[in-house]
Amino acid sequence: MKSVLDDYRFFDPEESVRKTAYELYLNVKDLPILSPHGHVEAKMLADNQPFPDPTELIIIPDHYIYRMLYSQGISLESLGIPTVDGTPVEKDHRKIWQIFGDNFYLFSGTPTGVWLTHELVEVFGISDPLNSKNAMKIYDHMVEKLKTKEFLPRTLFEEFNIEVLTTTDSPSDPLESHKKMRESGWKKRVIPCFRPDAAVNINSAKWKSEIAGISKVAGIDIHDYKSYIKALENRREYFKTYGAVSTDQGVESPYAHRLSQIEADAIFQRALKGESTEKDAAAFTANMLMEMARMSVDDGLVMQIHAGALRNHNRQVFDRFGLDKGGDIPIQTEYTRNMQEFLNEFGNNPKFKTVLFTLDETTYSRELAPIAGHYPAVKLGASWWFHDSIQGMTRYRQNVTETAGIYNTVGFTDDTRAFLSIPARHDLARRMDSNFLSGMVARHIVSMEEAKSMGKALAYDLAKKAYNL
Repeated sequence: MKSVLDDYRFFDPEESVRKTAYELYLNVKDLPILSPHGHVEAKMLADNQPFPDPTELIIIPDHYIYRMLYSQGISLESLGIPTVDGTPVEKDHRKIWQIFGDNFYLFSGTPTGVWLTHELVEVFGISDPLNSKNAMKIYDHMVEKLKTKEFLPRTLFEEFNIEVLTTTDSPSDPLESHKKMRESGWKKRVIPCFRPDAAVNINSAKWKSEIAGISKVAGIDIHDYKSYIKALENRREYFKTYGAVSTDQGVESPYAHRLSQIEADAIFQRALKGESTEKDAAAFTANMLMEMARMSVDDGLVMQIHAGALRNHNRQVFDRFGLDKGGDIPIQTEYTRNMQEFLNEFGNNPKFKTVLFTLDETTYSRELAPIAGHYPAVKLGASWWFHDSIQGMTRYRQNVTETAGIYNTVGFTDDTRAFLSIPARHDLARRMDSNFLSGMVARHIVSMEEAKSMGKALAYDLAKKAYNL
């Protein structure tokens, strides 16, 4: 048995729709990749050093992978995931890869399985499906590939036809890796995104250290709310010097409400003393959504809001391994009332753009599509995270298109930290959008020419316009 990536994969089984989908896909498959939001580390491209080995490259950084393995009782220690306190975990990367091979079948039918198969076949030229028996043979093949110049990060960046890659960076980040890339003379476009979560979440254990870091890099003594706002504005401007076009906030709830300067400063002072409450933190976050929108009107950065995840649901995993270890779970989210103040102040402003993402699919047709279909400043982010999948993308288009159209969406956003999965993710999105449009052609809702134009917009034009790329 060989892993063969069928040209018609993921398309509708009905023959006429399938052929139309493939024709639409061919119209967009080779367009450059725009990745306007993701978590690939800039340092990787700045240093441009060979990847250490397949385990370090594919398994250890990717919570999509070890989340599934953990759900089957495989410990994160056995997969080499670093612990918060530095206590020992498995260091034999061949042994970790064997565990991966033994359990690769778990990813059958999942988007992770689709991406991994694409990577193995298209990037590494491996036609045999990964399993227990051939895991070490495949590992050794990949090790040899990773030693070659063709597999250096910058070479792969160019091979993947990436036009723009956006990293995600905290306000305290001095952006040294972006500086290093610029000074190296490499001409490809890798830009930062301003992610203020660490500076906004006042009850986080690391909040004070983040404030200290911002004070240092901004050259501003942050001692009250006014100086805090000034320092954040300073950092946003600095990010723009390295090409930043956007900000991003991850929030549990999209509730936005402006506090008075006196109220905001009182909460800020309590936070500095370590006396802030959960109620304070929620009010401060709501206020900072308003403040970040106000700053975006002033400096032109597109404001992204990722809402609806209850972070670190598994406290045992969080305490031992820290953030972003697969323990985040979607929650119900409400937008119509929660964002009314925000949208009434900023939603009609031609100088403002916001992109809304959600993990609560029930809001697509009920709230988000009508909001984006009315407020000129609002665009809908792509089906995200748990819904970045064959069925998730299909549900998204079905639920939002009739109310918001496609031109009030931003195409596809891969939002990944797994560098090698970028072309796989974009290919899947282009195939699913082509399939959706082929159904519209078959039903005579749009013509073939309209569908081709829409397909190009979804694959490239919408992201370029929405993010000012």
